[in-house]
Amino acid sequence: MKRVAIILFTTLSSFIILQSAKDIRHETKYTRLDSLRGSITPERVWWDLTYYHLSVSVDPSTKTLVGSNRVDYKVLSENQIIQIDLQAPLQLHSASQNGENLEITKEGPAHFIKLKKKQEIGAVNSLLLNYSGQPVEAENAPWDGGITWTKDKNGKDFIASSCQGDGASLWWPCKDHMYDEVDSMLMSITVPEHLMNVSNGRYRGTDENDDGTKTFHWFVNNPINNYGVNINIGDYVHFKESYTGEKGSLSMDYYVLRDNLKRARKQFKDAPRTMEALEHWFGPYPFYEDGYKLVEVPYLGMEHQSSVTYGNGYQNGYRGTDLSGTGWGLKWDYIIIHETGHEWFANNITYKDMADMWLHESFTTYSEGLFTEYFYGKDAGAEYIRGLRTGIDNTENIIADYDVNAHGSGDMYPKGANLLHTIRQVVNDDEKWRGVLRGLNQTFYHQTVTTKQIEEYISEKTGRNFQYVFDQYLRDNSLPVLEYIIQEDKVQYRWSGVVGGFDLPLKVFLNEAETWIEPTTNWQSTSAKNTTSFKIDSNFYVSILNVMGS
Repeated sequence: MKRVAIILFTTLSSFIILQSAKDIRHETKYTRLDSLRGSITPERVWWDLTYYHLSVSVDPSTKTLVGSNRVDYKVLSENQIIQIDLQAPLQLHSASQNGENLEITKEGPAHFIKLKKKQEIGAVNSLLLNYSGQPVEAENAPWDGGITWTKDKNGKDFIASSCQGDGASLWWPCKDHMYDEVDSMLMSITVPEHLMNVSNGRYRGTDENDDGTKTFHWFVNNPINNYGVNINIGDYVHFKESYTGEKGSLSMDYYVLRDNLKRARKQFKDAPRTMEALEHWFGPYPFYEDGYKLVEVPYLGMEHQSSVTYGNGYQNGYRGTDLSGTGWGLKWDYIIIHETGHEWFANNITYKDMADMWLHESFTTYSEGLFTEYFYGKDAGAEYIRGLRTGIDNTENIIADYDVNAHGSGDMYPKGANLLHTIRQVVNDDEKWRGVLRGLNQTFYHQTVTTKQIEEYISEKTGRNFQYVFDQYLRDNSLPVLEYIIQEDKVQYRWSGVVGGFDLPLKVFLNEAETWIEPTTNWQSTSAKNTTSFKIDSNFYVSILNVMGS
């Protein structure tokens, strides 16, 4: 889900501002289907995904899919019911194990399959699923999940999947919860012979079929989250290059519509630049074994693992605009930088529950500033991040309700990035901070995580407990306000509008002289003879109020 979420929340602000985030969340009525989709149910928890072989035939003329999915799993505890998810109008026709058809009970998208064979702890078993139908069509991809069916300007079919939030079960049967990533996956996608399919991982060859179709095989050698799996079908041409990175030679492949080859060769120069900058900040690209691809699609773009999709019109900025309003965002292609940044935060480090979606979007939005800093200087990167504040509403919490497949405010993009930028100021050591970012990607390499794990890691490695800072910016919707009073020989100050225990230190300027203060909710003071101005370093995302003048 991309930055336009900010725009959507902003346009709704006249409604949202009437209610606090807590009120909105309190009034939300969740259903059993929300829990079946968003929680680790008893029918999910007992088995661990090890392998998928997804085989799908795509018919553009009828907008239908016919296929199967082989699911290999390891038994963790005793159970005879397994949950597989597939959303209507697609139909799961059969499930079988060892050649025997199994009984299926359906409740919404959840399909509970009764296994005949005793599930022995430690065993690795296989389940074969057969399905077909006309999947949900994405009306406004990637914000509305589904399949996009369109044509290029030459009249040839141009098709792509996108399903973050709505779930991969929109177009294929799977274990549709983020906590369990499959260890590896083979995708065999059949399309009309004049088209090409590009999916995740490494290309393994093409079968030419007798019925006028071709089957393209792609293999993913690393764990992959469900919404990261994708199909992209079109009249593609291919070019490539090799990038020498921290783990050696990385293949970088580009698939674009035939008429866009010249523009792509120029615009996609931002891809190796992104690798250079983000490997510096975050550590090695997490999927050298699967390579890196940029694939043109008929929507804006998405962070599909090792198969990043692109639809930004071969222009810099976000559809030609700078979301920061500073000018820096027009020096690079937003979709290439942002979506590639997700390879570290979304695909390498992945949230277990969508309520923690900020782990994907805040860090990746922050990576835009880090990219800017790497190539244009520290002041430029900071200015870019500060500029994003115009897109913050501060009307809803960033972290949402757990176990119901809910995500929080679109503020997770700009506000989350400014939270990280603020913490960096407190750390006040650029190399130490870079070590924290790289350490996150090493410590939680190819893992699904919780917010708590990330918060505790940052606090431990920086040597300062940021618990209440995270509470303020992620679990409360109000911006901290530093109240102050200038007197003859001192400045008094305190925090207001903050959560209990809030303890963010600040760099401030007294008549332009730099000093650090550690405000609390009680009035404190610092000696400041002949002080006429009191300012906060603008890199801290807080508000300031002169209460003497209010």
